[in-house]
Amino acid sequence: MPELPEVETVMRGLRRVLEGRVIRAASVARPDLRWPFPEGLALRLTGARVEGFRRRGKYMLMRLGGGDSLLIHLGMSGRMVARPAEDRPNAPVAHEHLAIETEEGVRVGFVDPRRFGCVDLVPTAAEEGHRLLAGLGPEPLEEGFTPAVLTAALAGRRTPVKAALLDQKLVAGLGNIYVSEALFRAGISPKRMAASVAGARTLRLVPAIKAVLEESIAAGGSSLRDYVQADGGIGFFQERFKVYDREGLPCEHCPGVPPCLGIRRIVQAGRATFHCPRTQR
Repeated sequence: MPELPEVETVMRGLRRVLEGRVIRAASVARPDLRWPFPEGLALRLTGARVEGFRRRGKYMLMRLGGGDSLLIHLGMSGRMVARPAEDRPNAPVAHEHLAIETEEGVRVGFVDPRRFGCVDLVPTAAEEGHRLLAGLGPEPLEEGFTPAVLTAALAGRRTPVKAALLDQKLVAGLGNIYVSEALFRAGISPKRMAASVAGARTLRLVPAIKAVLEESIAAGGSSLRDYVQADGGIGFFQERFKVYDREGLPCEHCPGVPPCLGIRRIVQAGRATFHCPRTQR
């Protein structure tokens, strides 16, 4: 599933081609994705001006001139594909469930083969109260996400810190890849109990989370399976992974130094975790 950097990258791509534009036409190819589309969605989008964009966790919000926001979640395999309207193929695009065209000739389609994504309309003034957003934790790239805030959120949690950080109610937008990478940078074992990650450890962990997310956004995200940017390009952060998907390879902190064990893969709560058992404590 696309994580915060991938969603942020897609949102920025949409902003470049849609912000300030008027939607000339909209169409839906089926009644639902993960949940039903809002009633009359195509009609409500047609003629609306795109005022701006906002990301909340792994969700994108396209704010419209009429006072509504189009909420978009990419799910497991969703992608937003922008192309000139004249490049639209004669036959329907496979798995394209929602499409909009602007008066300037840009066409954006929501393609989702597995249909785990979702689309909804919510009043812009009530975005934070939407059922999918109301319980989300703080944004990790905002100034308010501090070591003190993370320490308080982890206090009393008797679960491994890796699992805790994947809880969207604790921190919004983090996923499997970037939690593994951030814990490695901070030198914290993914198996350590969350409640014990405090003080000096959160002083290392919060900057590590911010750094890995910012670096991934700058690289266009990580393209492992279905993810592509809005213009069809791929991300390149997977080339900079330090532990994720590097089982058996040396850790950059102790390459070849006995007792270097190499990067190990373990399973936590059904998810693969990659770490260096020698340097992460």
